[in-house]
Amino acid sequence: MMRNLDFAWHSFLMQANSHFFAIIEQITEGNRWLNDTIGVIPKNSWAIDPFGYSPTMAYLLRRMGFENMLIQRTHYELKKELSLHKNLEYIWRQSWDAEESTDIFVHMMPFYSYDIPHTCGPEPAICCQFDFARSNNFGYELCPWGQHPVETDKDNVKERALLLLDQYRKKSTLYRTNTLLVPLGDDFRYVSTDEAEAQFRNYQLLFDYINSNPSLNAEAKFGTLEDYFQTLREEADRVNYSQPGEVGSGQLEGFPSLSGDFFTYSDRQKDYWSGYYVSRPFFKAVDRVLEQTLRAAEMMMALLLGYCHRSQCERLPMGFSHKLTAARRNLALFQHHDGVTGTAKDHVVQDYGNRMHASLQDLQIFMSKAIEGLLGIRHDKLDQNPSQFESEQVRSKYDVQPVHKAISAREGTHHSVVFFNPSEQTREEIMMVIVNRPDVAVLDSNWTCIQSQISPELQNDKNNIFTGRHRVHWKVSIPALGLQTYYIANGFGGCEKAKPARLKLYSESNSLTCPIPYACSKAEGDVAEIQNKHQTLTFDVNYGLLQKISFKDGSQNFVGEEIGMYSSSGGAYLFKPDGDSQPIIEAGGQMVITEGHLMQEVYSCPRTAWEKSPISHSTRVYNGDNTIQEFLIEKEYHVELLGNDFNDRELIVRYKTDIDNKRIFYSDLNGFQMSRRETYDKIPLQGNYYPMPSLAFMQASNGQRFSVHTRQSLGVASLKEGWLEIMLDRRLVRDDGRGLGQGVMDNRPMNVVFHILVESNISTTLSSVSNPFPLSPSLLSHCVGAHLNYPLHAFVAKKAQDLSMRPLPRSFSPLAAPLPCDLHIVGFKVPRPSKYSQTPVEDPRFVLILQRYHWDSSYCRKGRSQCVSVADEPVNLFYMFKGLAVLNARATSLNLLHEDTEMLGYTEQLADVAQEGHVLIPPMEIQAYKLELRPHQ
Repeated sequence: MMRNLDFAWHSFLMQANSHFFAIIEQITEGNRWLNDTIGVIPKNSWAIDPFGYSPTMAYLLRRMGFENMLIQRTHYELKKELSLHKNLEYIWRQSWDAEESTDIFVHMMPFYSYDIPHTCGPEPAICCQFDFARSNNFGYELCPWGQHPVETDKDNVKERALLLLDQYRKKSTLYRTNTLLVPLGDDFRYVSTDEAEAQFRNYQLLFDYINSNPSLNAEAKFGTLEDYFQTLREEADRVNYSQPGEVGSGQLEGFPSLSGDFFTYSDRQKDYWSGYYVSRPFFKAVDRVLEQTLRAAEMMMALLLGYCHRSQCERLPMGFSHKLTAARRNLALFQHHDGVTGTAKDHVVQDYGNRMHASLQDLQIFMSKAIEGLLGIRHDKLDQNPSQFESEQVRSKYDVQPVHKAISAREGTHHSVVFFNPSEQTREEIMMVIVNRPDVAVLDSNWTCIQSQISPELQNDKNNIFTGRHRVHWKVSIPALGLQTYYIANGFGGCEKAKPARLKLYSESNSLTCPIPYACSKAEGDVAEIQNKHQTLTFDVNYGLLQKISFKDGSQNFVGEEIGMYSSSGGAYLFKPDGDSQPIIEAGGQMVITEGHLMQEVYSCPRTAWEKSPISHSTRVYNGDNTIQEFLIEKEYHVELLGNDFNDRELIVRYKTDIDNKRIFYSDLNGFQMSRRETYDKIPLQGNYYPMPSLAFMQASNGQRFSVHTRQSLGVASLKEGWLEIMLDRRLVRDDGRGLGQGVMDNRPMNVVFHILVESNISTTLSSVSNPFPLSPSLLSHCVGAHLNYPLHAFVAKKAQDLSMRPLPRSFSPLAAPLPCDLHIVGFKVPRPSKYSQTPVEDPRFVLILQRYHWDSSYCRKGRSQCVSVADEPVNLFYMFKGLAVLNARATSLNLLHEDTEMLGYTEQLADVAQEGHVLIPPMEIQAYKLELRPHQ
């Protein structure tokens, strides 16, 4: 009997929806708290309640010094298959790993649940009799099988012990070793010492009987998870349990090595847990906004402290440290398997939302002040005085979309706009701000005029599509990890004003009025087009949907965009469609086509059977030399699944392309790696849905790829050849019987943004049909995903300045050179800013976490015009920053608690970092370094 009372890492973290950045933050924050508070560093992971499991978790835990994992919720048919071959305990290996460097030992629990009726053995009616908290008026449910626990005494101990031992023996036949784990607990248990005593007292009598009878050939005892894994490993060292012909691991012999993930989970019949991939999508989006804002704020804090010469500039970051810790913990908390999943009760969702909102506000205030320090505007009293800047996007409360702050560009004034680039390379991008007046010009920090475009701001209101405000687009260039300032000016004579876009309007009722000062015409014909220098998009005017993409080489791709709805009887966890989805867009509706030299857009407010359409959408292409945006298509869906008309409905977008993918596609796991997915007729539609935290793509037999990047976690499927469908929102009346006790009815208006990329193969590749391994994104695709998930952060001056007051050039560029473009900075931070000034000199105060992308070289490197190199050559940490000396660099585990890199499984020697500063990271790896930064004198 192993009772889970040790300090295993209890991972309640959701593995389908969480992004790997948040997973690292969550485990690091928790592990460091444990070590600081009680001096324990966990090495065993206990994760009984996530709904399916990701190999990303296994990889990250291994690189944090964990040795063993325990998991429970996997498909019941898979449990059956694994138990048949005694493979419920195995070595989990990453799909790319040829050197056994990622191997970690896993124990999978064999039965339906983790409660006591399903852990002692295969017969719950018997096991329930040994849950002694279900008697003695502890308030728990009685055994539903009708046979209840009885107190153990000297008269019945033999009969009870033999009955229990029989269950243990039956359970043991599913595993290879003679060491058996029997957890004893459930949700919300051990709330009193009396309850714990009841379990302990009865089991001690049963164990004493078993242990005092050698003929039973068994020993039973209480223990911790660590006791179990240690005993099992000692036994595996003595006895080799390997089976003929199986691939094992040199790290722990006797067990098979397996690769892959455990999605989509089913616990019984045709109940597939694919609904939670999408439930509460509004908060799944906020999760990622908090993540990207936290990452950027941590970078700014590290740069502020790194370049700080005197104590005044330490006050702001150190004073903010408690709010930074709160932000880390609020992000961590939401990774719970009922948080980011969208499966909590309404009031709990509200609490998560308020926590994340409060942290977002705090981080943005800190960043707006940090800008002043980094740009050299002022250093003193940064912590006390309000900032001159504020975030360009503001949220009024926890459950509403952010709105753009409008710049009121009065005649004779200019407004500063500052961008922070959280990427490792210079970002050249078309950016947008909102202005109240259209007659503005844009200048860079050297007071040089820049070409810009003005177009009307649009909104999801068919009676009032134009807001009366205006969008200004221009191309920015922001240094890596740096800041750059631009100016929105009104009345500056030396500059050409922003060029108004041309508008084409389509409305069946002719109700659209041309906004001032734009030139408008009527959209003629059945099709409309927008284009940039790489691609032309064709739309059906009647329905407002994207039909095809034509490329400059004459090739075309049919896209066949369709917006549809499932009728459904599921709940927060389960997707249970009643048949296929039905298209909801009808002919008619309204369309605004914006044609400008920097951005072109089709905005569609479609007609549906409902008075207020549940969806409107924009499709954009951009023109900007050296930008990655040139190659992508931006889709923005505004979703409002509000009101009883949409009860038990699930909203999807489907791209019915001409890609011959044989219903095989690839979706990401945690934004870290890809997994191959194949649609099977033998399982229901809902079982063919998979998590899509950030990317899904299809590949044709000729190697052409159709990729969809998302900035929030959703669900994806390819139900027919060439189809890629993504669920956008769901509204369910019923509880689906998995513990929530309510439906999902608290939908919020929200925007879902996709970046679509169509790429052509430039060399032969393996057929996706015959290749069982996941394919990797191209380098361009990696960059598209990184730009979408880690956007530029914009801040605007609170007050306008007079045009006669020409400001000093303001920019900040900390890197000596951009990093190679397949090297990603996962995080750059000061883990303990509150202790910054007390930390001993020999203990490095900064952390840099780097990830090397694995990219498919059979795709063109287009979009790499700004890309100087890839990371085949070492990067030298010592010379990474301008004006900063890097001292005392050393490799560490991803949770920052181990410096013995061999125990973490890394194959490359990391030791020479300290002497030489050289970092050479193999593709797919994430590596962390502690370092000290000092300004050059």
